[in-house]
This record gives sequence, structure tokens and C-alpha cells, in this order.
Amino acid sequence: MKKGIHPESYRTVAFKDMSNGHVFITKSTVNTKETELIDGVEYPVVKLEISSSSHPFYTGKMKLVDTAGRVDKFMNRYQKHMDNRKK
Repeated sequence: MKKGIHPESYRTVAFKDMSNGHVFITKSTVNTKETELIDGVEYPVVKLEISSSSHPFYTGKMKLVDTAGRVDKFMNRYQKHMDNRKK
């Protein structure tokens, strides 16, 4: 392996799936500002919109994850676009 190309700052980080609350802990170099207490240990936490515990491919369930109202925003813009075309 080449020297000096791999990060040295690996640390234990908690990744939290916000759609179902599942938390998994692994090593990472990601920078975080938030921490969370898990089993009496405080970990830096990274919030995820979706992970293997909630993704339809892995769960076998079809589920629409719309955390920021993106579908509604798209539908509103599309409707406005269609209304303007009719004029």
C-alpha cells in the first residue's frame, strides 16, 4: 500500500436511520457536530434518510420516504406548469 494516502483519524461513529430509528455503529472519518448516548457511551452521530434497515430492496416492503415534502413540492410545480401551458 502507498504510504500517506489513507486517513489516520478513524473513530467510532453511530449512524442513525431517521425513517425507523435504527442505529448502527462503525468506524468512520466523517465529521459530525451532533452526539448521541447509546448504551451509556457517547458517540458522534450521522443522520441518514435511508439505510439497509429501511430500504425497500432489503426489507421487501414498498414504502415512500418523503422527509422533506419533495413529492408535494414536485406535484405543486408540475400543476403550476400545466396550468401555465393551458393559458
